[in-house]
Amino acid sequence: MFDEAEKQSSRSFDQLWAMVSRGRWWILLPLFLCWITVWSASWLLPTTYESQAVILIEQQKVPEQYVLSNVNVNPEERLQSMTQQILSRTGLQSIIDDFHLYPPPHGLSKLFQSEDQVEQMSKDIKIDLVQAPGQAPGRTGELTAFKINYTAESPELAQQVNRKLAAQFIDNSMTSQARLSQSTTSFLNKQLEDAGKKLKDQENLVSAFKAQHLGNLPSQLQSNVEILSGLQAQLQNNQHLLDGANQQKLYLDSQLQQLQQAQGGLGGDVGPSQIESLEKQLLDLRKSLADERAQHTENYPDIAALKGKVAETEKLIKELKRGASSEQKQDAAVAGSGAGQGDTTTPTLSSPLMQLRSQLKATELAIDDYLLQKKNIELRISKYEAQLNLTPKTEQELEEISRGYEESKANYNSLLLKQNQSQLATDLELRQGGEQFTLLDPSSLPDKPKSPNHLLLSLGGLALGCILGIGLLALRELTNARVRHEDDIDGIVQARILVRIPHLQTSREARIRTASRLLEAVAVITMALLIVAGNLYAFYKG
Repeated sequence: MFDEAEKQSSRSFDQLWAMVSRGRWWILLPLFLCWITVWSASWLLPTTYESQAVILIEQQKVPEQYVLSNVNVNPEERLQSMTQQILSRTGLQSIIDDFHLYPPPHGLSKLFQSEDQVEQMSKDIKIDLVQAPGQAPGRTGELTAFKINYTAESPELAQQVNRKLAAQFIDNSMTSQARLSQSTTSFLNKQLEDAGKKLKDQENLVSAFKAQHLGNLPSQLQSNVEILSGLQAQLQNNQHLLDGANQQKLYLDSQLQQLQQAQGGLGGDVGPSQIESLEKQLLDLRKSLADERAQHTENYPDIAALKGKVAETEKLIKELKRGASSEQKQDAAVAGSGAGQGDTTTPTLSSPLMQLRSQLKATELAIDDYLLQKKNIELRISKYEAQLNLTPKTEQELEEISRGYEESKANYNSLLLKQNQSQLATDLELRQGGEQFTLLDPSSLPDKPKSPNHLLLSLGGLALGCILGIGLLALRELTNARVRHEDDIDGIVQARILVRIPHLQTSREARIRTASRLLEAVAVITMALLIVAGNLYAFYKG
């Protein structure tokens, strides 16, 4: 059973090989003709060359911890924006006019070239992005570079136009980045100017309020309290001085009365009893002074007053004693002058009396001065107490006014910081220290055309010719049915084949068959050489 199946398979292969052998020219001729037609037509198609330039996207050279960029634009978005600007109709038309690109189509070129020059150039330009490897699976990395490809009819033209496009991208990168940075800085300058004016208005408002409520401001609370304490101390000291002066006045009044009584009652003679009375008062004053010194310092007002009284009393006793002594001398002189003289001089105490009156007048003037000082101090105390009472209300009003000032100041300081950072970033961009485009690979000069791909078309022609030849052979075999083998009669004749007569070839037929096979071999070799040579030529020419 297996032998029969193997025999059947071998018989089918032999029949197929016999069919190919019989119709070899039905395959070879369409194969060669289709190839030569496609190969020849490929050289008639318009040839285009592609030039490529690679531009690197360099990051900011200065670390961001020192200078922050004020242009927060994704490199890919920035590239898209520049691409739209450079590849706009106006930009492309300018390049077309400079290089005289895309002349009006004529002939067969009308079938392959658009009449719109800008549209045709847009199709010839291709931008490919180069991204860094992604950190996570399925994610693309950051844009690091991009490629500019341009297709033209000649290598030199493709290189020149591509160089022009690359230069425009680089120039646009520098100018656009600096322009965006300058625009940000200008905006911040305008905002800072407005904030400065607002802050100045708030300062004037606060200054006017402080000038209007000078004296009861919260910042003056401590100084007002200290001044009030000082005034109260002055008032207390003034009261002590006033009390001392009043006591001095009472004392002087009593002394004056005693002196006047002594002068009036004794006819101007001062007796020892008055002097003893004063000495007794002096002892009392000294005793009081000693008691005060035991409790207070020498600067205490009561001690100072007592010391003054002691000094005045001692001075008065000395004057009285001196006056009594002079009176006795006067009496002796008068008695010795004789009775013939009728004038007698009455002894007086005018000198001590005048001193007491002058001291009393001075004390009264001091009392008046102390009273005036007390009044002034009390007025000042009332003033500062009123200011202290108004301080809480003023503080509340000042807080409401200062709130707007603090907000304006914080806004101004924030804008000032941003403006300084933006100015640094702008200076960095102008010095080309920020993110910029750098030409990594200059525009290449293509040595092979991009299209048409002659080798691919040549191989395609071979494949098409092969398919066409096989199809023709199959059609011929189906339409031209013949009996070529004894197996072909099995389905037609019921009888068995007993004898097969072989083909008897004459010498002439043998020569013709040999010559024919030789010609066929030459033809096949020639076609094969032409096909190989054409494919090699297409490979090297592109």
